[in-house]
Amino acid sequence: MAGLTLTRPWQLFCWGAALALAATQTLAQAGFEVQAWPAHKPAPQVAGFDAAGKAQPLASLRGQAVVINFWASWCEPCREEMPSLAQLARAHSGKLRVLAVNYKESAAAVVQFVAATGLDLATLRDPDGALARTWGIRVFPSTVLIGADGQVRSVVRGALDWHGVDASELISPLLPNAAATSAPTPAPDRQP
Repeated sequence: MAGLTLTRPWQLFCWGAALALAATQTLAQAGFEVQAWPAHKPAPQVAGFDAAGKAQPLASLRGQAVVINFWASWCEPCREEMPSLAQLARAHSGKLRVLAVNYKESAAAVVQFVAATGLDLATLRDPDGALARTWGIRVFPSTVLIGADGQVRSVVRGALDWHGVDASELISPLLPNAAATSAPTPAPDRQP
């Protein structure tokens, strides 16, 4: 083994595996990561499907900040995150819409979960996983953040306490009139 020499493809593979492991450990330690939405990437036009299978268009939510949370009942971090998402929705009622989009579970499973947990969020479905793929969702839970102006800002991958400081820093700029209220106040003109 002392004379073992790795070929270039194997060296690249080993480095890639080491970097992937490091990234996974970093995500696990933090619990979440925030990825900016690419500036020129168009946003999907649908947030999810209601119980009747009707699409919920994003355009109908313009003027409110939108949080689209992709979850599944088999996902423990998803279940743990739900109460703080519900608190977030209540805290910003009228300014922020939180949509819980279930990933590839039957309508009956979603209804059973909502009934068992008392979930009081707008619940939509992604019955075949096509929406998750379109949004680039591969980690559960993942949450898409959209400003009141309709612009997708970022995707949070992993669970987050939506009542914590980290969440507040993500949510505040999304809310209606955030730019007007967060702009610095100009100093008054001084007259000699």
